[in-house]
Amino acid sequence: MENTLHSTTIVGLSRNGKVALGSDGQVTLGTTIVKHTTKKVQRLYNNSVLVGFAGASADAFALMERFEEKLQKYQGNLERSAVELAKDWRMDKYLRQLEAMIGVLDKEHAFIISGTGDVITPDDGIVAIGSGGPYALAATRMLVKYTKLPSREIVNEALLAAAAICIYTNQNISIEEL
Repeated sequence: MENTLHSTTIVGLSRNGKVALGSDGQVTLGTTIVKHTTKKVQRLYNNSVLVGFAGASADAFALMERFEEKLQKYQGNLERSAVELAKDWRMDKYLRQLEAMIGVLDKEHAFIISGTGDVITPDDGIVAIGSGGPYALAATRMLVKYTKLPSREIVNEALLAAAAICIYTNQNISIEEL
């Protein structure tokens, strides 16, 4: 069995004052599904920030812990915390080895943070990462454009669309909302 941990699908957006971020629950090791119900989205900083991870689980948890420290240090300033985490990630010898990405949202901001030091602010405010991210992103964009669905329902439908296409994404969906 190959020991590569494959990714997932994380998608989130803000619409009409509601922020939703969701994920599937599948963990894959090589060609084997080892868990169906992992929770990959969490609330941070007094429940005012949503964060989701894609990539190696242990690496992602290490990053989320560091990100939570940044949020505390910068008193919930999401933009500053994201930039400072990306700086550390790029400069720190240990962090550079981590294989993960995180998507973060609050009621005003949306960022994708990568291990190459990128802090990406999506043009349309939609965060989509992981192996199923492109599928979920396309579905989210179409649902935003052609429906009046609330953010939570859009996230759910986008994750279901990704699960129908991406073999590393399942239909055990968890969604957090602000």
